[in-house]
Amino acid sequence: MLAISLPSSLGLAASAPSPSSVGAGLRVARAATPLMTEPSTTAEELGIGCEGDCLVSYDSLPPSVKPGVVTGQALVDLLDYAKATGFAIPAVNCITSSSINYCLEAARANDAPIMIQFSSGGSQFYAGKGLDNTNFRAAIAGAVSGAYHVRQLAKKYGVPVILHTDHCAKKLLPWVDGMLEASEEFFAANGEPLFSSHMLDLSEEPLDENIDVCVEYMERMGKMDMLLEMELGITGGEEDGVDNENANPDDLYTKPEEVWMVQKALQAVPNAKFTIAAAFGNVHGVYAPGNVKLDPKILRNSQEYIAQQLGMAPGSKPCAFVFHGGSGSALEDIREAISYGVIKMNIDTDTQWSYWDGVRAYAEKNAAYLQSQIGNPEGADKPNKKFYDPRMPVRAAEESTVTRLVQCFADLNCVDIF
Repeated sequence: MLAISLPSSLGLAASAPSPSSVGAGLRVARAATPLMTEPSTTAEELGIGCEGDCLVSYDSLPPSVKPGVVTGQALVDLLDYAKATGFAIPAVNCITSSSINYCLEAARANDAPIMIQFSSGGSQFYAGKGLDNTNFRAAIAGAVSGAYHVRQLAKKYGVPVILHTDHCAKKLLPWVDGMLEASEEFFAANGEPLFSSHMLDLSEEPLDENIDVCVEYMERMGKMDMLLEMELGITGGEEDGVDNENANPDDLYTKPEEVWMVQKALQAVPNAKFTIAAAFGNVHGVYAPGNVKLDPKILRNSQEYIAQQLGMAPGSKPCAFVFHGGSGSALEDIREAISYGVIKMNIDTDTQWSYWDGVRAYAEKNAAYLQSQIGNPEGADKPNKKFYDPRMPVRAAEESTVTRLVQCFADLNCVDIF
């Protein structure tokens, strides 16, 4: 029997807390109840059964949802629960083991699920920029390595994790093919795929081609109980080498009839599980207020239209939508989108800044100790090793990003979910 100590609930309100107060609270909580130290509470006292890794029984989540990587029907149950209860899951782009770890820490601090995802460039970076990326070999290896890292630690943190990959344009399809091969091998050995889901972004291609390719991949992924996320319409701005800063404004807004075309085609695939990234003015990056004009009612109109096509009752939400380009969005737009069936929001730009800001603040605070290996205000012969140890600025960056993610969880109503 494995005894564990879980951090107490932070008791966050539904509205976004101030970063300064949250940061202070997190630091105190970590000092008082670190995740993996000598426990003060046993698994039995928490009503938790453990076999090897700790298997938490969640009171509020569907019974199929367990700690660790969530796949198949458990993934569908989790997303349906999010849609029914009105929260969205943060989907954070990760490029290192450090970024995976702060995601898990933030999810545990909020008692909430999280989606950890890799882009092609992020996957390559995870593998190491010194590794040859011919035929996407580094990007495939990096994503697979990151997936195993998540699988190794997610249960230890006691949180449900959706293991996902981000934008995959047509030229990047071999990258997804390589990851699917890894999932097929994992499925043969373990009865579930390595990854929970993958995203295809063929929004720059003709709509018919976009749908046809997604159907082809859905057929392959359905055999492993995987979920497909497809993009319909274009997300503006630039991210990870995909530049849509000069996109036609009309392409930033999806029509309900187009969403229905996707829904109709994909739901016909055996064992299909999918979400739709419908464009409603989304833009990657952070811009000055007023420059991004979101229209979440496109999602409402699409739900109403598709419900009519399927003969469903008024108010039904047959689609599971995802929100791209969420950084810098107004809180009212985020909450409105969630009310129309958004179950996931991508987060990248804001966590990039918070990670850097943690390093910057650490360097500024300890500048006098970071100018040489020996010699500081305490004496000319005093060593500075404990200040320039890479673990120190990296940990400062992680703490800064956990603080930022706490705000994201609150914005998405994704707090105290289990």
